[in-house]
Amino acid sequence: MLNKFLEYLQFEKRYSPHTITSYKKDLEDFSYFYLKTESSEDLSKADKKVIRNFIVALSENNISKRSINRKLSSLRSFYLFLLKIGEIKVSPTESISSLKFYAEKQIPMSKEEMELLNDAIFDKAPDVLEKCIVEVLYQTGIRKAELCGLIFENVNLDGNELKIIGKGNKERYVPISQDLTNLLQGYLGLRKPNDEYKSYFFVNKKGKKLTEKFVYVVVNKYLSLITSKEKRSPHILRHSFATHVLDNGAEISKVKKILGHSSLASTQVYTNANIEQLKKVFNQAHPRASKKEEL
Repeated sequence: MLNKFLEYLQFEKRYSPHTITSYKKDLEDFSYFYLKTESSEDLSKADKKVIRNFIVALSENNISKRSINRKLSSLRSFYLFLLKIGEIKVSPTESISSLKFYAEKQIPMSKEEMELLNDAIFDKAPDVLEKCIVEVLYQTGIRKAELCGLIFENVNLDGNELKIIGKGNKERYVPISQDLTNLLQGYLGLRKPNDEYKSYFFVNKKGKKLTEKFVYVVVNKYLSLITSKEKRSPHILRHSFATHVLDNGAEISKVKKILGHSSLASTQVYTNANIEQLKKVFNQAHPRASKKEEL
């Protein structure tokens, strides 16, 4: 049944391989728990009590609330699929709420930090691929999975744009600067993919497709040179891109399109970040700030 569900995600929902892998891992974790506690592999027989016990077990193993909610979301989707194909009549996840938690604030890099990053890369990074990874993520706001999956034929250096295949296999076009085009052009002279991976634009020194872990390590390495902030991930570069272009007057609807968000609410998170920064600046700079509590 699990394989049928994964095929449904791949061929009907057209989810990305990365998303499908996440669903598979979540459902395998539940399958293992169900087999261990109920001595059964038939997930269609699971009831609400088992789902609740699974959540409790995850909590006791110090799994974050965010991760637990993601697994619960995967289970909801799986049982909705079983409802759709008539395998069950009631979903065991029905009326089970997600755990409440306060999301940790993502603090973007400042423009000054990104200038320092630019200096750090070109002073200390002889590796052109690493330069490309950091610059593409910051200058375009694409996700690390989208960078790893970037297809060679979707990189239009003559037209200064990238065709990105995002979540749900949705396509969007992202403009790039001439400086970034020149950097990518320089990388092409060094690119040596294996036959198996020649369709991918970015490949590692062994000629293989980049992994998300490799991209994370590269970004973390360079951000560590210029900031003491805890979050030094590819997503922070995406966050910084959105914040900075909005600061510079870009229309939020256009930023939404570039980021590949399905709703404007997702993009508005970055305008909220701007407001928080404005509050901080006000409280530091206003002559009466020391006499007032922060806004």
